Amino acid sequence: MNLSADERDLLARAEEVKIETTAESGETHRTIIWVVVDGEDVYLRSVNGDGARWYREAVARPEIGLEVGRTTIAARVEPAADPDSVARCSAALKAKYAADPALRLMLRPHTLPTTLRVLASA
Repeated sequence: MNLSADERDLLARAEEVKIETTAESGETHRTIIWVVVDGEDVYLRSVNGDGARWYREAVARPEIGLEVGRTTIAARVEPAADPDSVARCSAALKAKYAADPALRLMLRPHTLPTTLRVLASA
């Protein structure tokens, strides 16, 4: 199930969010990342590819939190490396972060398979 319209709107307006992930040990980590919304879908992608701690933890334990200001959205992620999702995420990144010189880093071939879809927590 997708996030609510209010949650999607909040994420669409946020420049950056903090993702909260959980390590195998149970320790939680917070990392600042970009988030994009395309229609009813919310996407994340790891700028550092599959070696990023937050990405590895999110894939291993998909229940995450997304902090936007004082609001935390409980969510879960699922892989979204299919061509359509990758293209939609890339287009949304280009639209939202067009003026940011770091955008090119999010579009490198090794980052594309790290595209994740954000869904409402189970």
